[in-house]
Formats: sequence, structure tokens, C-alpha cells
Amino acid sequence: MSHTRLYIDNDLASGIELAVSGDKARYLGKVLRLRVGDEISVFNGKVLEHTATLARIARNEVILEIGDEIETETESSLKVHLVQGISRGERMDFVVQKATELGVKRITPVLTEYGVVKLAADRAAKRQDHWQKVAISACEQSGRIRPPLVEVPITLNAWFGQRTDATDRDLILQPGAKTPLTSIDAPQTKVCLLIGPEGGFSQTEYEDAAVSGFEAVSIGPRVLRTETAAVAAITVVQASWGDL
Repeated sequence: MSHTRLYIDNDLASGIELAVSGDKARYLGKVLRLRVGDEISVFNGKVLEHTATLARIARNEVILEIGDEIETETESSLKVHLVQGISRGERMDFVVQKATELGVKRITPVLTEYGVVKLAADRAAKRQDHWQKVAISACEQSGRIRPPLVEVPITLNAWFGQRTDATDRDLILQPGAKTPLTSIDAPQTKVCLLIGPEGGFSQTEYEDAAVSGFEAVSIGPRVLRTETAAVAAITVVQASWGDL
């Protein structure tokens, strides 16, 4: 059986006991069929990962005894911020999942002119919560200890207007761009990737991106689906400047 890793939104310290309930308890006890004395590892995105032993198992609750810290080297030194045009359903879930596995630090879902997804404020918050859970699950699977921050969906224009984080390279994927992504000089620590939805960006959005300091780059002669483009671009930057 592969080693089980579990994200817990609690403070972690060696020697303490933590109660896990709800879906997480059912996952440990009924899906994985773990028993008292079995060992897993837990992380909370704030401190190092810890070992944890199942101390007691009740019907809807599992008590974990937190053990020693585990040294890990799964977080990339390259800080990648993915600004992703929202695509429909499983495509967006796929992007969030794979971006997490590839080491992205922040994901900003954006609503664009040609995007087919429209979100009211209440639905936007629900989608953010869903995507954050997708990212946490991907961390559990991939060995990461710090889930990327998935921000509340926002229109691309609004994001341009309120952006405050500074990066070393701001890059937008554009089919037919003359500059290959592989030719860009390495950033010191941070890169922002802007990738369109199924319908791509409008000409106005490309122009707004240029005004905001984004350089248009390409990743080859073929037009890729939005989810393929995201995975390919992140892979290129991590292979060139990160830890792949």
C-alpha cells in the first residue's frame, strides 16, 4: 500500500493528539481500512510534515498521535503564479491539479472576454473553495506540503487593475508569438504565466496585457487546448529554471 498523506487544518506539534472527523475520518477508517497503530503523515501547509499514528478509531472520528517532523524537499524554489482563463468543468479541475503537482505557488482564475464560463459572486466563492480542495488533494498525492493559494475568480481587467505582486518575468501565451518561451532569460525567483481559456484571449486583452508589462511568448507551432497549454508552459519553466 502506498503511504497515506493527509492535509489537516490544525496546528501540528510532536506529541499532541488530534481528532479527525467527517470525510477525513471516513477516508482513513472505511476507504483505506486503516487500523489502530497504522502510520500516516500529515501536513497543514504552514510547518514541516509530521508522522502520525492512528491512536483510536471511533465510528465518525479518528484520533491521531502526532509524531516527528519529516524533512522534505518537494517545494520548488521557483515561484510560479498561474493566471488561468477559466474553462469548463473538469478542464479547470485538471489545470489546478496538474499545476499543483508541478509546483505552482499561486493560481488566479480569471474571467475573460471569450470565456464560456460566467460566475456570479456566490458561485465564484464556491468554485474557489472547490478548486482549493482539488489543490489540497493534489498536494496529498504529490508529496507537496504547501498547497498553492487558489484565489477568488476575478475578471482579467480587474486583476490587471488591482495587481500588486511583483514578479521577475510576466509572460502571456499567444499563438504565433515570435518569442519562444524557451528563449526567455531566467527570472531570479518569480514568474507569472497568463494563459487563456478555451476561446483564447481577445486582441484587446492581449493589448491590455502588453500595457501591463506582459511579454507574448509561444510554446511551439501548434495551437494547444487550454489545459494542455497550462501543463506544457509550467513544465517548460520548471524544467528551465525550477526543479524538474
